[in-house]
Amino acid sequence: MLGRNGSSATDFILVGLFPGFQHAILLNSTIIFIYILAFVGNILLIVLIWGDPRLHTPMYILLSQLSLIDLTLTSTIIPKMAFNFFTGRKTISWVGCGTQSFFYLMLGMSECLILTLMAYDRYVAVCNPLRYPTIMSPRVCLHMVAACWIGGSVGSFIHTVYPMHFPICGSREIHHFFCEVPVLIKLSCEDTSTYQLVVVVTSIVLLVVPFSLVTASYTLIFLAVLRMNSGKGRKKALATCSSHLTAVSLFFGPNIFIYMTFTSSHSPEQDQALSVFSNILTPLLNPLIYSLRNKEVVAALMKLMGRCGVS
Repeated sequence: MLGRNGSSATDFILVGLFPGFQHAILLNSTIIFIYILAFVGNILLIVLIWGDPRLHTPMYILLSQLSLIDLTLTSTIIPKMAFNFFTGRKTISWVGCGTQSFFYLMLGMSECLILTLMAYDRYVAVCNPLRYPTIMSPRVCLHMVAACWIGGSVGSFIHTVYPMHFPICGSREIHHFFCEVPVLIKLSCEDTSTYQLVVVVTSIVLLVVPFSLVTASYTLIFLAVLRMNSGKGRKKALATCSSHLTAVSLFFGPNIFIYMTFTSSHSPEQDQALSVFSNILTPLLNPLIYSLRNKEVVAALMKLMGRCGVS
């Protein structure tokens, strides 16, 4: 059955990003600009890594996967948000909402695991350098990456199919700028307490535990760095660890708050602000934090620019 605007009775309505904000055009244009920068930055990093044989190492393989996840994650959210805002059509179909939720969860879960592997990779490289070629061989690294994608896909499928079948008796208005499980659960008129508990347990496994492992890895790296004889090397290593921890915290922190406390009464505006940090700003910062301090990546960029100049 179709409504007056041609939408189906099963469609959802996405309210959008901060709908009450007075300068909505400026806000959405800024988000789109950030998305373009993040997209270009992550594409460039992937091209540099896979185009330079010297970067075909476990650390850079993991970094390329992080960039792939980030550019795909932002592309899952921002284009639809921009289309809805500039066309005035705020609807999203039931299938479209489920598809967006699936890819968002799959990419988010995979990123949790990839960030954990990246921290472990750095821990082994710094604290067990002699065993690094054996523990983090390219073959082992590729198997780990495949496991991250498979685990993210399976978890996302479960947490998309189940909540999408909860009955909705009242408004189908989603107070967000994309379809997300905690927001969808709040629309249901059925008792979802059991599933909410499942979401919390999943969040502990995929958010709290990985973040604890990442923090532990960088703590051990920090302690190892303090024992270095070179003051210059110690300062550089500490700066790198702190920047990495900042990027990881910007991703894990907001998501832990959203998924571990989604049953509480925090406002939709809080959820949207946290989502902007973890899903829009972090994909922009990751290529800068993980690559600009890296001589090998900068050298690959200079090499690519040299080729472009010659051609």
